[in-house]
Amino acid sequence: MNPSPSADGPDATGTSGRAPGAGRSTAPGSTHAAGNTPAPGTAPRRTGTRWRVVDIVVAAIIGVAAGVVFLAWSSSVYPVFSSWSSVAFPPALGLIAGMWVLAGPLGGLIIRKPGAALFCELLAATTEAALGSQFGPQILITGTLQGLGAELVFWWLRRRQARGARRLAAYTLTTALLAGLGSGIAMSVGDIVILYPAWAPMHQLTYAVLGWISATALAGGLSWLIYRAILPTGALSSFASGRDARPTRDAAA
Repeated sequence: MNPSPSADGPDATGTSGRAPGAGRSTAPGSTHAAGNTPAPGTAPRRTGTRWRVVDIVVAAIIGVAAGVVFLAWSSSVYPVFSSWSSVAFPPALGLIAGMWVLAGPLGGLIIRKPGAALFCELLAATTEAALGSQFGPQILITGTLQGLGAELVFWWLRRRQARGARRLAAYTLTTALLAGLGSGIAMSVGDIVILYPAWAPMHQLTYAVLGWISATALAGGLSWLIYRAILPTGALSSFASGRDARPTRDAAA
């Protein structure tokens, strides 16, 4: 089954039995040559993978805005929760860790280009560090890992599409939650190695599991709610994500 062309524009025009350009013209920015509809049974084309200026600008906005949120979270919520958990149960810090991986799932849902989740998460970490985060430059390492965790989920999505799945079939709440979980798993690895290597193995495991739950709910669930809240405004009209008219109820993956 041929997916419809990406709202962001394909990498190549449709094919036919004629030489390119013979007897037809293509309007600038159009996704298909006039009168050239792909024949039934044609293999799906890889579309919408090239970054445009608008993709870079919006990804930068998401990354910087998320970085400011991360700094606020580090400056207000973390100190209070850290003081309590250090006395009660240190691994409980994992319950709030999910907020620090929000940028990757959100960027992947909106931009829908290879590298979007990694770019947004790394830029958010860079912004937080530049604004004076108490965690210092080491968050650039953890931010990279977290972005890669979300990126892996969206890479799986693009493979589904390339194999003929419906174009937006996998961009559901399930995908957002999985992207959050992927970020959370990567986050727990980085945090345990860099921040909490002296903890007992059981404390490390508990922190990891709580971090996965937190990342799934805060990063995955919140990014989906933000995306669905922006969608009706038309602000995403130049993106494939802005043409997503699917209901919020999850579809079968």
